[in-house]
Amino acid sequence: MSHCLAASRKCFLSLGGVRTVAFLISGAKTSLQVRERLKKDVAQMEEKVPGFRPGLAILQVGDREDSNLYISMKLKAAAEIGINANHVRLPKTASEDEVLSSITSLNEDSTVHGLIVQLPLDSVHSINTEKVTNAVSPDKDVDGLTSVNAGKLARGDLGDCFIPCTPKGCLELIRQTGVQIAGKRAVVLGRSKIVGAPMHDLLLWNHATVTTCHSKTVNIAEEVNRAEILVVGIGRAEMVKGDWIKPGAVVIDCGINHVSDSTKPNGKRVVGDVAFQEAKEKASYITPVPGGVGPMTVAMLMENTVESAKRYLQKYTPGKWSIECTAVNPETPVPSDIVISRSKVPKPIDKLTREIGLHSDEVEFYGKTKAKILLSTLKRLQKQPDGKYVVVTGITPTPLGEGKSTTTIGLAQALGAHLRMNVFACVRQPSQGPTFGIKGGAAGGGYSQVIPMEEFNLHLTGDIHAITAANNLVAAAIDARMFHEATQSDKALFNRLVPANKGVRTFSDIQMRRIKKLNIEKTEPATLTDEEINRFVRLDIDPDTITWQRVVDTNDRFLRKITIGQSPTEKGFTRTAQYDITVASEIMAVLALTHSLEDMRSRLGKMVVASSKKGEPVTTEDLGLTGALTVLMKDAIKPNLMQTLEGTPVFVHAGPFANIAHGNSSVLADKIALKLVGPEGFVVTEAGFGADIGMEKFFNIKCRSSGLCPHVVVLVATVRALKMHGGGPSVTAGVPLPKEYTEENLELLEKGCCNLRKQIENASAFGVAVVVAVNAFKTDTDAELMLVCRFAKEAGAFDAVKCTHWAEGGKGAVDLAQAVQKAAQAPSNFQLLYDVELPIVDKIRIIAQKIYGADDVELLPEAQHKAEVYTRQGFGNLPICMAKTHLSLSHDPEKKGVPTGFVLPIRDIRASVGAGFLYPLVGTMSTMPGLPTRPCFYDIDLDPETEEISGLF
Repeated sequence: MSHCLAASRKCFLSLGGVRTVAFLISGAKTSLQVRERLKKDVAQMEEKVPGFRPGLAILQVGDREDSNLYISMKLKAAAEIGINANHVRLPKTASEDEVLSSITSLNEDSTVHGLIVQLPLDSVHSINTEKVTNAVSPDKDVDGLTSVNAGKLARGDLGDCFIPCTPKGCLELIRQTGVQIAGKRAVVLGRSKIVGAPMHDLLLWNHATVTTCHSKTVNIAEEVNRAEILVVGIGRAEMVKGDWIKPGAVVIDCGINHVSDSTKPNGKRVVGDVAFQEAKEKASYITPVPGGVGPMTVAMLMENTVESAKRYLQKYTPGKWSIECTAVNPETPVPSDIVISRSKVPKPIDKLTREIGLHSDEVEFYGKTKAKILLSTLKRLQKQPDGKYVVVTGITPTPLGEGKSTTTIGLAQALGAHLRMNVFACVRQPSQGPTFGIKGGAAGGGYSQVIPMEEFNLHLTGDIHAITAANNLVAAAIDARMFHEATQSDKALFNRLVPANKGVRTFSDIQMRRIKKLNIEKTEPATLTDEEINRFVRLDIDPDTITWQRVVDTNDRFLRKITIGQSPTEKGFTRTAQYDITVASEIMAVLALTHSLEDMRSRLGKMVVASSKKGEPVTTEDLGLTGALTVLMKDAIKPNLMQTLEGTPVFVHAGPFANIAHGNSSVLADKIALKLVGPEGFVVTEAGFGADIGMEKFFNIKCRSSGLCPHVVVLVATVRALKMHGGGPSVTAGVPLPKEYTEENLELLEKGCCNLRKQIENASAFGVAVVVAVNAFKTDTDAELMLVCRFAKEAGAFDAVKCTHWAEGGKGAVDLAQAVQKAAQAPSNFQLLYDVELPIVDKIRIIAQKIYGADDVELLPEAQHKAEVYTRQGFGNLPICMAKTHLSLSHDPEKKGVPTGFVLPIRDIRASVGAGFLYPLVGTMSTMPGLPTRPCFYDIDLDPETEEISGLF
């Protein structure tokens, strides 16, 4: 019994034990006590989890005055307690689908622990209230109105549901009287879903004998007169008379009605469903109206919200994902990659999206195992601090590769599945050229790979096909424009480029941009002079300067040089051209470096395809292609979500060449991943080839463009590659390794560690901590592995650890993960290598001398000419993307270790203006691989019954 009720009872008993009036049960006082208790609970939660507060969202449709009043009361109460309350308003014109969409978004918001839909829904459309109410997640249904919570209450699961606020408040008021509920006869007058029905269940499971009366009940007065506890919520003013009340009964009046009263300023007064003046003469306890149940309803809403927040903290740690990881059971010997990939059934991709905190309206599913993530995710998470940014690179590799992709995935699995950190791996999408050519699939390897392997290595979500279509549209536009300019007069060109519609010619948006670029201050086509028309219609492309090639995602050596325009319809306008493989397209590099849809549109328009005969750059914007290219790329810009073998998330997005382009996955994938993992999480991305190529470009091009600051470099080294750098025999793909690589040879290994030292120095030059991952093979000895680790630490690495993730999965990279964690805690002193405003040759020289170890650079005549042209055209301030062999620090792939005393020859310089870099060519760079005598496709097949693919790797 509350203090105020006890005092009243004492007072009345002193009058000879005869009570003439009921005790008032003050909902206002009780609710105040509840709020004070909740305020302390919230403070304790915030003390335990700094920055955490319960969150309540109130969704309102329309603008009813009574709803506004109720909502303002709830918002005020929430603010007093310390609950973050959010009033979500939808207009009266909101449709049912829009309301349901808003509810879904709030259901998925981890900062919202309680969600209520303010009723009635004030919409001009017909909306199913039951459907809307049940759309609220039962875990957030603090109104207790969903069928799930109602069902749990009905069957007595009181500790696993939310009880509707008014009945819960009524029960609290009954308890305040001190009257024992168990064994009492209770009557509930009314059977509404909000009050009557749940009140019945609540009293029943508190062991009262309960009768519910309603409009069809015969002799209601007699039923009510039997009640020792009476709860009334019938909605009729003063319906229950005093003579209905059993003497000594506890009466809880939930009614709120307005009746005429000329003594009141507004001519009305508020009364309940019970005739209060009569009933208080019979009851032992009674709630007044107002001031009884009303305040308790709001208090119980707050209590349910705080309770929901407590449940959330019991189940989750704010900022930490709750991911179901898949255990691997490594076999010896290690099976093929495809066998391992199929040994685990990937979790449904929609489950993974929920685990990592993505909202349903941020995901586009492509089957059961992959999805595209919308860029709106970045906007939602813009205030979320970024996680730790880790780049995986390597020493100068053998032609076999040293396991950077495998290490990237193994490290992510170790951090996520074993150390339970939020972690994302971000990798490039592979070209189908190598898949069907000589290399085979590339999804990591062994027990550290992306699954399903088939999906990863084939079409994925069609991004590369979109790039092919966009690239070839540009190529077609170039030749078509030259043809039409060569065969038509200025007037004919103008009339076709700006056709009349009902006799009126108007410029399109992109044509207006060209008009402005030409400094023609006119908007009406009819006002252009002959000279202005000539400048507008003539791009006057110099065929010898065309740098844009057609592409196809297949290794086809016979497309390296072709002649186009041989059909008679082309009237003899032939020229020599070529095909590149799709991933060599500048559009792929644009995709990888773009920040947003708007930025991609801008970059696509800036791509320089040739020069005019006057030496002016001709862009895709000049060709009128910007909008069309953006349309073709609008889906490709969204990162692709997959998973590792152990169930941690992976973004697979973009796959630019690592020589003529920068060889890194997309900026957008990294940015979204960094937001999703949060400040304590990790994003592990891979840079193509060795540190002298992929890592240098990651820093000087990708990080310069993105503004992201890396925390750790993981440098992958192998005993095999270091022995090669120490003077070991040549390593050739498809040929067994000589014994020098399969037997212990510490002397050869130590000689080759010079390359490891140089690559550690290269990484350290950027001010980032270096952790060396020694990717162990079964033929490596403990002495060899220990030598490499010791040497790496002496050479300046933060740490160096042996890794066995290929054979053991994430477990084999736990030591590496722990080393990366420690390294990431150190302050990053990240710095770029050069200032982009330096002359082109100076920037090339800095890279050659500081990263490759060259004495100097030599620009051959064509390269010197291009440097002058690009400087004159305004592209001299772009960063440099060196296109050189990955098999040596120098330009000669045969020179291993750390070559010295060489001058780096620059044969040519080309521009990827849309992507945002110049790429000097060091030697000859093939952009179209060829097929070997026995390509991988000999082994690839499909079982027509099971539809399983075989032979990928």
